[in-house]
Amino acid sequence: MTETPATTPAATPIASPAASAPAAPAPLKKGSLVRVCQAAYLGSTEAGASDPEAPQYIFEGPGEILALKGDYAQLRWRRPVPDVWLRLDQLEAC
Repeated sequence: MTETPATTPAATPIASPAASAPAAPAPLKKGSLVRVCQAAYLGSTEAGASDPEAPQYIFEGPGEILALKGDYAQLRWRRPVPDVWLRLDQLEAC
C-alpha cells in the first residue's frame, strides 16, 4: 500500500512591509502649500499660547511655508495677518 502525501497548506504570498504600508505623505519643504491639522493643533502648546479660538482659515488653507528650522515651519497666509511658526507634525499638504 502506498501512502498518500499529507496535504500541505497553500503557500500564501508574504507582503513586504513597504508594500503594505500606506504611502508616506510628501515631505513638506519651503514653498509647500499646507493647512493646519485641527486634531494635532488643538491642545498643543502653540494653541495654548494663542487666542482661545483659532481662526478658521488656518484649517482651510492654503498657507505657504516660508522657512524651515528644525521641527518648525514659518507660515504665511494669503490674508493680512502676521506669519506664524508651527510644528511640522501639525501641518498637512493641501
